[in-house]
Amino acid sequence: MATTFQKNEIKVLLLENVHQIARDLFSGEGFSVECLPQALGPEELKKKIQGVHVLGIRSKTQITEEILAEAKNLITLGCFCIGTNHVDLSAAKKRGIPVFNAPFGNTRSVAELMVAEIIALSRKLAQRTMEMHGKVWNKSSTSCFEVRGKTLGIVGYGNIGSQLSTLAESLGMRVVFYDIVSKLPLGNAKACNTLNELLQISDFVTLHVPATPLTHLMISQEQLKWMKKGSYLINASRGTVVDIPALAEALKSGHLEGAAVDVYPEEPEGNSKGFVTPLQGLPNVILTPHVGGATEEAQVNIGGEVPVSLMRYVNMGVTTRSVNFPEIAMPPTPGSHRILNAHQNVPGVLKEINRIVSELGANVRAQTLATDGDLGYLVMDTDQELSLEVKNAIEGLKTSLKTRILY
Repeated sequence: MATTFQKNEIKVLLLENVHQIARDLFSGEGFSVECLPQALGPEELKKKIQGVHVLGIRSKTQITEEILAEAKNLITLGCFCIGTNHVDLSAAKKRGIPVFNAPFGNTRSVAELMVAEIIALSRKLAQRTMEMHGKVWNKSSTSCFEVRGKTLGIVGYGNIGSQLSTLAESLGMRVVFYDIVSKLPLGNAKACNTLNELLQISDFVTLHVPATPLTHLMISQEQLKWMKKGSYLINASRGTVVDIPALAEALKSGHLEGAAVDVYPEEPEGNSKGFVTPLQGLPNVILTPHVGGATEEAQVNIGGEVPVSLMRYVNMGVTTRSVNFPEIAMPPTPGSHRILNAHQNVPGVLKEINRIVSELGANVRAQTLATDGDLGYLVMDTDQELSLEVKNAIEGLKTSLKTRILY
């Protein structure tokens, strides 16, 4: 099923050096693709986005309501990463723009880094390495331990947390986890009823939660006090989840034995000098520049995962794995035209749409409606003869946000 546009008229803009595989997939579909190696500032992006139909970004590009207001032609948006907190999802939804991400592409990479940091912290590898670079030979087993038999507490048992759970058990660790949503434990992992319960019993605590008002500073001075004396904290989720000054004090006081941090409340837009954090200079801290998912394999996986979702939406209206739209994956009906309508989720919309179809004498071959909070999303396959009239009439409804027709 082709799109309303000629495929070479669909303009794709990929920012932040998205992997070549993504460019090849879009080009292979016949789309017009432009790639830029860096993120764009707000004013530059406002100008650039005006003629774009599909936008692909990574974690540095900020998509605000003001930017979306300039994106008159934007059909869909893809985040080539797991997090979507840098996109105003509500504003995109109000404009009928589904947003997709890559929930699976870098999970293994992040989980493996967590295992590496757990072992590195338990063996004090950061300290020993710095000593050796400083020409100091300090062979010591004091406060160095095997991870076998230790308890790992995983906060957020999603794609990354659950994979880490499996890897940690293979090392002989006991695994407990806490999540606000009920999750099926893998292996011998056990769920904790509260965050504080997990903090009290864990030798290592890893964080894998999104940036939301609920998770903002969820690990602050009070929670750090609940952690076992001599335990370790590892954050590879979002920088706003941990109170960094409070963590620094817990490390300096000796309450925590060590920490590893990969994400920060404020991060540079690109590689540069001059980054500052209160954790610098502490010998028992591993600091990395948001590299949890930065592997060649992860970039290939993400580069292939996101374009598939974007092209399925552009070509067929499929919203599976959208983070801000109801999910619909209705198969195409041969010999029909497909109408896609995003509308305000208020009573009577479907009645009005069915009235239009009836009055025009059109034949509906297949139809699916899904709602999500304040948004309704309709996919309708109609006979070809009257499809454009039906589309135009539906588009004219006061409740309609965005309407497309696929020929």
